[in-house]
Amino acid sequence: MVISDFIQMLQNAGIPDACFDFRCMLEQITGNKYSVQLSASQEQQLLTMIQRRISGEPLQYILGEWEFYGLRIFVGEGVLIPRPETELLVDTVLDWCKAHPVGHIIDLCTGSGCIALALKKHLPDVLVSAVDISETALHYARKNAEYHHLPVTFYHADVTDKDFIAQFRNLDIIVSNPPYLTVQEMAELQTEVQHEPALALYGGSAPDGTYFYQNITSGWQSSLSSGGMLAYEIGWQQSRPVTEILTSHAFHSVRVIQDYEHRDRIVSGQKN
Repeated sequence: MVISDFIQMLQNAGIPDACFDFRCMLEQITGNKYSVQLSASQEQQLLTMIQRRISGEPLQYILGEWEFYGLRIFVGEGVLIPRPETELLVDTVLDWCKAHPVGHIIDLCTGSGCIALALKKHLPDVLVSAVDISETALHYARKNAEYHHLPVTFYHADVTDKDFIAQFRNLDIIVSNPPYLTVQEMAELQTEVQHEPALALYGGSAPDGTYFYQNITSGWQSSLSSGGMLAYEIGWQQSRPVTEILTSHAFHSVRVIQDYEHRDRIVSGQKN
């Protein structure tokens, strides 16, 4: 088969950005996204990857990795795929650190560890901890930390567990991209996203998907230093309820930051 035949297979299956996806797969197999000389085994590898893609499996799972904030992040079934808009959360924290002394940051619902690792890379002298309830996700997080030689302390725990929370004091920053999809949004997920763990997507019993924002804000508030920052990634329709949650818990300087598509994406506030 020639390259155009492989691309046509993806296009015929309705895969958006078929050429991009193919080039990514080709580069992983050959080391060259424009290579045209394929051995029989490489051709078979490529066919297998294309069949997985046609079945609706995310490209990132097929490749087994994705880039986040300049870092190679290993991913696979059972862990949330890093997304470009989440880099804004890292930007928000790093901007804050330029003007405030920071000793300890904790990343709640860390998933692949991408946020915690990006922060540790740029803040090598800051203690960074990360928490997730999924052992599968933590497997990838630890693998990513080891690969990049970034010392992050990972905890396997429920971020709403009061006994677990009680061991933390004087945190300077709490950062989180928690599950926030509503029941309706979960029912309307694209085929690709359905491959990702519901545990990392579903926002819990609150009808507006704010269960974790409510419980993290109330549960972790006492663990945050006076003047410390709490920063969340949010669903694009959640800026008002999440802002209200922060202000109702006496956070000030609450602000909303929009993503590249001009949708509300980050909410942050400062503890009194």
